[in-house]
Amino acid sequence: MSTPKAPEGYDRYAFEPFAVTVDLAVLTVREERLHVLLVQRGQEPYAGEWALPGGFVLPRESAETAALRELAEETGLPGATVEGLHLEQLRTYSDPDRDPRMRIVSVAFTALVPGLPEPRGGGDAAEARWLPYGEHGPLAFDHDRILADARERVGAKLEYSCLATAFCPPEFTLGELRQVYETVWGVELDRPNFRRKVLTTPGFVRAVEGPPRRTGGRGKPAALYRAGEATALHPPLLRPEGRST
Repeated sequence: MSTPKAPEGYDRYAFEPFAVTVDLAVLTVREERLHVLLVQRGQEPYAGEWALPGGFVLPRESAETAALRELAEETGLPGATVEGLHLEQLRTYSDPDRDPRMRIVSVAFTALVPGLPEPRGGGDAAEARWLPYGEHGPLAFDHDRILADARERVGAKLEYSCLATAFCPPEFTLGELRQVYETVWGVELDRPNFRRKVLTTPGFVRAVEGPPRRTGGRGKPAALYRAGEATALHPPLLRPEGRST
C-alpha cells in the first residue's frame, strides 16, 4: 500500500509548531519502601533538580521507542533490562505552560518493576538514583503530578491483578505479600481480612509443601506460598479507606 500524500494546497505551517516528549514514572519496592527512579537534571531549565527520566521524541520515532531510549540514556540501565520492561502509557499532559522552553506535550508512561539494578546518570542527566517516594522534594516541571498519577495507576493495578507477587521472593509469606500492598497503597491492612481474601481468591497463591519458615520477631513460623496461575483477581482485592499509615 502506498503512503498517502497530504492534500494539495495543505499548509503544514498553518499551526504553531510544538514538541512532544516522554516522561517515565518507574516505581519499585526496595527495603520495604516504595522507591521512584529519578534523574538530576544537568542543564536548564531546572538544572540540578530531580525529575522523572524522559526527553524529546525524535521526528521518526514513536513515543514508546523514545521512552525506552531515554530511559536507557539517562539512567545507564543495560539495554536488555530496559527492553524487557513493560511500560504502560499513563496519560498525556498538555497544559500550555508546563515547560518554560516552548509548547511541549508529554506522553507519560509508568511501570512497577522488581529487581532493577542501581542506575547512573547519562545523556543530559547529571545523576540517576532510586529515591524513596515522597522524600525527594519538589520535582521539575509538572512531574509531581505525573508521579502522583502513576502511583494511583499502579495502586489500582494491585487491586485487579496479581502484580504484587512479582515483588516477593519465589517463596514468600502472606506477611511479605501484604507488605507490598501496604507499601504501594500507603495504608495499614487488617491481617486476618487480608489473609482470608488472598486464600479465597482462585489462583492468586499456591501453598508450598514443607515446614513453615520463621520470619523474625516473636510470632510463630509462617507458611510459605508461591504465585498462582492467575493473572487477574476475581473478585478484586480493593484497598481500604481511612486506614492510612
